[in-house]
Amino acid sequence: MYIGIDHGTTAIRFSNGVQEFKLSRESARTFSWGDLSTFGPPSSIQGIAVCYSMGDAITRITPIECVQNRGVVSREGAGKHIGGGTRVFDQIAESGLPAVVIPGLHRGSPTDPRFRVYSHQASPEKVGIAYEVVHDLGNDVIISDISSNTVTMLVNGGHLVGALDACIFAPGTLHGAIDVDAIRRIDRGELTANEAFQHAGVQYTLAAPERNPALALFAAMECAALRILNPRARVALSGSVAAWVAPEIERLLGEPVAVYDEWCAARGLARIARDVFQGKGEILGLEVEMSETR
Repeated sequence: MYIGIDHGTTAIRFSNGVQEFKLSRESARTFSWGDLSTFGPPSSIQGIAVCYSMGDAITRITPIECVQNRGVVSREGAGKHIGGGTRVFDQIAESGLPAVVIPGLHRGSPTDPRFRVYSHQASPEKVGIAYEVVHDLGNDVIISDISSNTVTMLVNGGHLVGALDACIFAPGTLHGAIDVDAIRRIDRGELTANEAFQHAGVQYTLAAPERNPALALFAAMECAALRILNPRARVALSGSVAAWVAPEIERLLGEPVAVYDEWCAARGLARIARDVFQGKGEILGLEVEMSETR
């Protein structure tokens, strides 16, 4: 059995590719690795793929015992720090179960060098989403993950080319780019940059009737922008809001899009765990580093 663990914005999701369960990030603070027995005896677990935060201190898919500081440069930065994700990561590390840590996409990643103008492109769970979508739709895809924040990725010929992170362009329901008004408020000391990021989504900036149309517009714009690099790429949407905005995105792009649910990342990570522990040396262009004991 192989398990994927998605460290999402609002929840930690677990999948073995067939069964799933999730914990809020608050309730995950009491997680024990024995909770994986929901899927069956822990002795049947042959591999786990786990994510943590931005994954910006590693560039390879790496055994958990070889990862320092949980694979991140710092816990400081954009995002809400609760403790559930830390607890899950540490429990998996302490369990002795075979596990790998998935990197995020950032300046050290083997993406198109032009995307490295930004320090961060996508968090590790997005790699799981991309892997699941590529399995279904083929090696040329654009995926927009739309939920609390919006992140859009391009896969070209089975390799991750780059991504547009939530801090850069399209808003999500809660998070978004820091605009002129937010910069002024930060400079006046009214809030921190992280607080501004966490309150730049449509839930805070627009009236209710305007929110989904805005989410659809900006996600479609990101998809159209990435299409410059691969005109033949098929488009997929994932995340908690994907199904609601899909019809408008289809109208804006003039083509059908595939829609995935909130479990896409965890399922894709379970698929990565299976392939890595069965000997695959790269995933979407990301190298796999395995310890000599395995």
